[in-house]
Amino acid sequence: MNIKQYLVITGNYWAFTLTDGALRMLVVLFFHQLGYSPLEIAMLFVFYEFFGVVTNLVGGYLGARIGLNRTMQIGLVLQIIALAALTVPTEFLSIIWVMFAQAISGIAKDLNKMSAKSAIKMLVPGDAHGTLYKWVAILTGSKNALKGVGFFLGGLLLTVLGFVGALYAMIALLAVVWIASLFLLQGELGVAKAKPKFKEILSKSRAINILSAARMFLFGARDVWFVIALPVTLSQVFGWDHWQVGAFLAIWVIFYGFIQAIAPKIAKADASAFLWAALLTLVPLTIAVLLQFGGAWGVSPQLSIVIGLLLFAMLFAINSSLHSYLIIRIASADGVSLDVGFYYMANAMGRLIGTILSGLVFQTAGFVACLLISALFLALSAIIVKPLKAQ
Repeated sequence: MNIKQYLVITGNYWAFTLTDGALRMLVVLFFHQLGYSPLEIAMLFVFYEFFGVVTNLVGGYLGARIGLNRTMQIGLVLQIIALAALTVPTEFLSIIWVMFAQAISGIAKDLNKMSAKSAIKMLVPGDAHGTLYKWVAILTGSKNALKGVGFFLGGLLLTVLGFVGALYAMIALLAVVWIASLFLLQGELGVAKAKPKFKEILSKSRAINILSAARMFLFGARDVWFVIALPVTLSQVFGWDHWQVGAFLAIWVIFYGFIQAIAPKIAKADASAFLWAALLTLVPLTIAVLLQFGGAWGVSPQLSIVIGLLLFAMLFAINSSLHSYLIIRIASADGVSLDVGFYYMANAMGRLIGTILSGLVFQTAGFVACLLISALFLALSAIIVKPLKAQ
């Protein structure tokens, strides 16, 4: 294990993740102040998710041809451009302009994530499966915990420095990280021995196709209630203040990231992805039942949501870490970013579907319907992944 390179990659990923979480909270809070509705704010992120689908496909191809260090550095530069695009005067911050900036940020995020996770495959010996699982879990878990910290950071920077000042502070941080990575990252990391053709971006591996389809439904199941339905329900139905909503979402993400990081201690490398997905399916189903009928049983709906979603975070984190380990394990060592890029394309597609459905289903049928869709998606994820044997 090349610890120095792992630390450089992780540090790069951490810095990017902080700005990614902070930017999301900045956009949500600032545009809420400008009078945007929750659904309009959510639509600002549609391009962010859509271009994640495209980026993971093309980014995996680029990583195999030019190296993961370069795709990671390109991601940093694009994030700086996205932040700079939002520093224009408020009167120029139209929906189209912000969606354009979010599109650039989405491309940057997935280039950075694909590069960081693919690089671990190159740094761990091929037969060290337990070590690979451990380091993938630490990278993934710490990233999500820091994204939660980023939510807090975004609110703090907005309060202390204002919207534009916060953007400039994040630009300065990423510029320092980018310059450092130019000198510290290995030049040929992840370059395939045989240059792949563009048509090879689609996976021909049955195992990777199974895992990718399961991942799409797994993340769609989370975002169908998380993106719009949950914050709007907490705010409008239960009367939570905006800072309370933001704090709960941040705590949820930090807790989720912590569980991801320690997932190898809970579910071993040979654990059944089917069983863990099946167990998770019961959580949104139970919350939906309690919200629908719990009033007659004296069960608090707020308590059902808070406790239920913390349980969801724990089981979802284990599923996510197990999937992340399996894709790195199964991916080909030569041109690993092609396989990882295809897999995270499915991840981004799930997030895009979940984001759109979160607004559509919540607006037409309510929060309980979002939870039922979540349970359906998780059941599909479990069924799809079942043929994939633990390795």
